[in-house]
Amino acid sequence: MADSRLPEKDTEITLKTAQGWVASWKKATDDDLRKKKVDSYLIPKINLEKVLEQGIDAARAYIGINEDGLQTLMIVGTRYDEKTGIYVDMVPRNGVEEGGGDGIYDFAQPSPPATGDDSSPMNQ
Repeated sequence: MADSRLPEKDTEITLKTAQGWVASWKKATDDDLRKKKVDSYLIPKINLEKVLEQGIDAARAYIGINEDGLQTLMIVGTRYDEKTGIYVDMVPRNGVEEGGGDGIYDFAQPSPPATGDDSSPMNQ
């Protein structure tokens, strides 16, 4: 069996990449999604730590489809804005890719195609 351990590195992605993945998710048809149904996501610990280090109030998850055609989960830190009463994503607002550092993380290894925990009560 292939080694299915998560990489011990962060998987920070750029705003431009994240925007493309979200757009792909939103454009996907029901048939596309049925063919590649995802039951769960395995989330690297290092990415959780990276988001928590941002001094956030909460986190928001976005669903996307990456370049491999796989559904993925992206997490961004948020902070509560008293004026608007909403949690604001802590990502650059200018939409300009600057070689990373945007605080957006590709958070997941989807299952399938990765192997999930079939014995988990969550799968019963």
